[in-house]
Amino acid sequence: MKTNINPNKPVKISDKPKKKRTDSLAGYLLVAPALILIFAIAIWPVFQSFYFSLFDLRLNDPTKSEVHLNYQIDLERYLQNYPFLIGTIDSEINKGNSVDELESIKDKLQTVDSRLQENPVAAERYELINSKLDNFEKVDEDLKVIEIEKDVAETYLSNVKEIKNEISALTKDGDLEQGDKILGLSKALDDTIAKPNFIGFKHYKDNFTDKRMWSALWNTTMFTVISVFVELLLGLAIALLINKAFIGRGLIRASILIPWAIPTAVSALMWKFLYDGQNGVVAKIFEEVGLVDSMSNLLTTDAGAMFSVIFADVWKTTPYMSLLLLAGLQTIPASLYEAASIDGASKWKQFITVTLPLLKSSILVALLFRTLDAFRVFDLIYVLTGGGPANSTETISILAYKVMFSQTNFGEGSALAVIVFICVAIISTIYIKFLGSDLLNDSSSK
Repeated sequence: MKTNINPNKPVKISDKPKKKRTDSLAGYLLVAPALILIFAIAIWPVFQSFYFSLFDLRLNDPTKSEVHLNYQIDLERYLQNYPFLIGTIDSEINKGNSVDELESIKDKLQTVDSRLQENPVAAERYELINSKLDNFEKVDEDLKVIEIEKDVAETYLSNVKEIKNEISALTKDGDLEQGDKILGLSKALDDTIAKPNFIGFKHYKDNFTDKRMWSALWNTTMFTVISVFVELLLGLAIALLINKAFIGRGLIRASILIPWAIPTAVSALMWKFLYDGQNGVVAKIFEEVGLVDSMSNLLTTDAGAMFSVIFADVWKTTPYMSLLLLAGLQTIPASLYEAASIDGASKWKQFITVTLPLLKSSILVALLFRTLDAFRVFDLIYVLTGGGPANSTETISILAYKVMFSQTNFGEGSALAVIVFICVAIISTIYIKFLGSDLLNDSSSK
């Protein structure tokens, strides 16, 4: 039997690909709010820190307290000094003091002033601000600062520099009666110009060649590796212990969590008293058992201070590690241990062949959380040792805090914050790679 096929008849296409695309779109729409929230809370601050790290931001310098991509002038400060400087120079000229030199200086100042007023915005605000200053009125922040052309700013700075040198020479020779006043007013003019403070990756270059940054990074790594390793061993032992059924198990579990429940700053202050070189109970015990030669060595020597902060951190966060591992132990069926026992496996053999393999994912999650938390440690060490002695316990987070807030260098502090983020991202990637492959292998085996 012959079948005729019409080539013009449309072939029916399955709706499965279209439905699949619709389901994928719906899935993306469902996770979009979470992605937006993650970007707003976690990613955007990092972008902001990276942006600020590209500038020389210093709160103790009025010309660098904000981001400047172009030259700016503070007209209020300029007009608070320029008229008085001109008036003082005229007074010296009228007295016949260094007339030729001061006339030349006055011409340079007036040239700079006329160049500034060639800018229409500057000319408009010039008169407005001058009027407000004459009437002792407050000048709004959005009025007094304006952008100026690069050539105008460079001419301004060059002339002011020459004027300062000339006035300084005249004052030194004693040719002016009010030389110190004129010199002070001319120096004030120099501070009215804010130069562009974009420096690119200079902060990163300086930090990566700074021994203090590498020392802080080493301190952070050593603190993280030792504390997390000890916490894992102790936490696993405690988790195995409280996983057994015994009288008062609930009370024991609750009591173990007390160190973790205490705020970090409070526990750090508590350990600071316990480590005290004169009256510290823990310091006295360590001296008696021979861990230290003297009670005062705990917080006054490099090794003693690092040991002290690690010991305090282990005391506080081991319960957290044991809690995470206990949750993993609760998911292991008791029937597996019964089967292993019937097969003649000892307790150690059961631990190696049953507990550890099934607890691997929980261990990796616990290590991930604790490693990230330990690498970003700040409050414990800051309260306990302040990063001392001689920066021996200074971590990268403490260094970033000191640079940003103590030295008010927000540009370099932001660069250090970005470096911390990069290190944390690398650690997370390594752990998630192992964790993800482990979960993937588990799911495929099922």
